[in-house]
Amino acid sequence: MDAPRTPNRWQRFWGRGGWWRAILLAVVYLVLYQAGSLLFAPLLEGLDVDSPGYIVVTVLLPVLLGSTLLLVFSGSLGWLGVLFGKHRLAARGWMWIAVGAVLLFNVLRMMSVDYGAAGGATVLAWLCAGLAIGLAEELLTRGLVVQLMRRAGYREFIVALASATLFSLLHASNLISGQSVLVTGIQLLYTFAFGVCMYLTLRVTGRLIWPILLHATTDPSIFLLSAYPTASPLSAIAGLGNFVVIAVGFITLWCIRGQVTAEYGQFGASRQASGTSLM
Repeated sequence: MDAPRTPNRWQRFWGRGGWWRAILLAVVYLVLYQAGSLLFAPLLEGLDVDSPGYIVVTVLLPVLLGSTLLLVFSGSLGWLGVLFGKHRLAARGWMWIAVGAVLLFNVLRMMSVDYGAAGGATVLAWLCAGLAIGLAEELLTRGLVVQLMRRAGYREFIVALASATLFSLLHASNLISGQSVLVTGIQLLYTFAFGVCMYLTLRVTGRLIWPILLHATTDPSIFLLSAYPTASPLSAIAGLGNFVVIAVGFITLWCIRGQVTAEYGQFGASRQASGTSLM
């Protein structure tokens, strides 16, 4: 039997976890993502803003680059198995409310899109972009940030709060592209609550893949409905989704309990849930 490898300095640094390392990681990711967006900017020449190609260049390619960097980073720490493996922290049935709220309105929005007006290429471009967004943003905030916070021994309320806050603040970068302060402020409110719902999705399903996939259906449904709504009452109902998610996110946040107690090995594989106050 092979002896366990000794973690190198890089692995030991990140293996200690902590809130400031989580912030550092989020800031570095945001800088690299913005740099990636500039890298692909020359490809925009001649593209109409409503074309599938514009979606690919402005959304899909930069996020794919970000996803790749995050996967490489996770692999360098030996955390891929931990991040995508089974999370054993206890969950409660009420947590499914967050999953149901997001999923319900994603379905309603997708049912309210005028697919004839959108066109198959545009729909496909947004679905691919959504999958990349789900992977990048969930791997960063519900994967790596949650892992870093848990390694430092924080209670799950603080873990969820940090994950949702960093996820929300990443969207403040939309101010750079000219988005108004008011719209950005509303977006930050929504993304914080959505981040709480994604944490609860991770918690109740026990695997990172499910918040990734749920997130992957959210962005396409929002953007497609905004641009290509059908003239039906269902569209108006689907448009209420953001308000419902905000309410669910802020209410359920205060119900989160539990704490991961662990003796992390080299790859953080050894961990267990504390048996106290798991609500």
